[in-house]
Amino acid sequence: MALYKEQVIKIYNSISGEKETFTPLVEGNVGMYVCGPTVYSNVHLGNCRTFISFDLVFRYLKHLGYKVRYVRNITDAGHLENDADSGEDRIAKKARLEQIEPMEVVQRYTVDFHNILNKFNNLPPSIEPTATGHIVEQIEIIKEIIDKGFAYVANGSVYFDVLKFNESHQYGKLSGRNLEDMIPNTRELQAQSDKKNPQDFALWKKAEPQHIMRWPSPWSDGFPGWHLECTAMSTKYLGEQFDIHGGGMDLKFPHHDCEIAQGKAVTGKNPVRYWMHANMLTLNGKKMAKSTGNNILPEEIFSGKNDILEKSFEPSVVRFFILQAHYRSILDFSNDALVASEKGFQRLMDAYHSLDQLPASERSDFDVKAWIQKAYDAMNDDFNSPILIAHLFEAVRQINAVKDSKAELTGADRDLLKKAMSDFMFDILGLTDQEEEHGDVGQKLEGTIELLIKLRAEARANKDFKTSDNIRDQLEAIGIALKDGKEGTTYSIL
Repeated sequence: MALYKEQVIKIYNSISGEKETFTPLVEGNVGMYVCGPTVYSNVHLGNCRTFISFDLVFRYLKHLGYKVRYVRNITDAGHLENDADSGEDRIAKKARLEQIEPMEVVQRYTVDFHNILNKFNNLPPSIEPTATGHIVEQIEIIKEIIDKGFAYVANGSVYFDVLKFNESHQYGKLSGRNLEDMIPNTRELQAQSDKKNPQDFALWKKAEPQHIMRWPSPWSDGFPGWHLECTAMSTKYLGEQFDIHGGGMDLKFPHHDCEIAQGKAVTGKNPVRYWMHANMLTLNGKKMAKSTGNNILPEEIFSGKNDILEKSFEPSVVRFFILQAHYRSILDFSNDALVASEKGFQRLMDAYHSLDQLPASERSDFDVKAWIQKAYDAMNDDFNSPILIAHLFEAVRQINAVKDSKAELTGADRDLLKKAMSDFMFDILGLTDQEEEHGDVGQKLEGTIELLIKLRAEARANKDFKTSDNIRDQLEAIGIALKDGKEGTTYSIL
């Protein structure tokens, strides 16, 4: 029997503001759409947090036996500056500044995006469509919205009529805003004068002569509005209604409110059943922003080439740090937080790798099956990764107690615990086993430490305590702690 029949998931639905029992439209199948990046610059860590959060969701649903179609788009056209309906296309602007083709910009930063997420051990989505690859579909949706009376043509551009839509539907339900709150002040630019109402948003924009990225349409040579692409691609690959739509908290308004309006205008149905939003990542207590310099790129973390961190950190440590907070909570990134995460990550890995060496007893002090269900309960409660990690450290304490002869575990329970820890650590949380990843390097490191332990033992036997203490202290200084016991000296990486 598939695990999903035994485990009941509750998802915090942003549109209702409550945790709701997850029931997919089609039993055993899940359709999930997540807003992907606009590829005009290197992917930043805040974006990575969102994609790691939904990778966790994807992994858990697959682990439970669901057949998941995960669609995550690439925005390669139509996203104007400041998320407004006027101004320059972000990709076209980058191309103009660097004097290259827009698709060169798209290619460069799409490759960067994939490389970074691969280092974070994210699974690729089932489908990764692009905005420029779905111009035809977007034009057809615009025609339908016009035919239904919810859009109008003005000077070659097409706008969604928010006031008309609001007469029969509720616009802004997701973000909780009313129409009066949505009147843009600072974003009211000259090109928006074609609108009937300031709240209306563009479905199609007529391209100015200097605009590089343009396509023919029944209304003008132009380009689609930013919000439209997600409606076109989600409905094409997941249907008029689908299960989960995810993205960053900052996309609730206007992007996701507009998606809901577009979908409902065409079909009369709410397109999404469960809306999920990941919260922001701050840096040293302040919002991350390139303009203020309070920003760090993932590659700068991995290489150590930055002015914020004292050393480099492995991608799996950064992923572990991110998953130690619930996806709906604000997470603050700092040197101290990463150092603490690295120590915790190593403790977890050390305990896992020591399981095979644990002695098998006649009885167990640890109810492994009950622990496994507690771990599932954490994930079932809106994908609560920090609680799952807390349960993993409960297992670590038990493993260490057995190593210190303070607790017992049967051989069957030991094997069951190892399988469960592997499932939760690697399959669901997506952590990377550094020992397996680094292979020979790990073996050489272990051999070197064992040699130093042997030299230290010889120094102690010769009553050369100065050398003995020096070896211990220098190892500790680089993060390797020695522990003397009845069975000899063991080590752990701090």
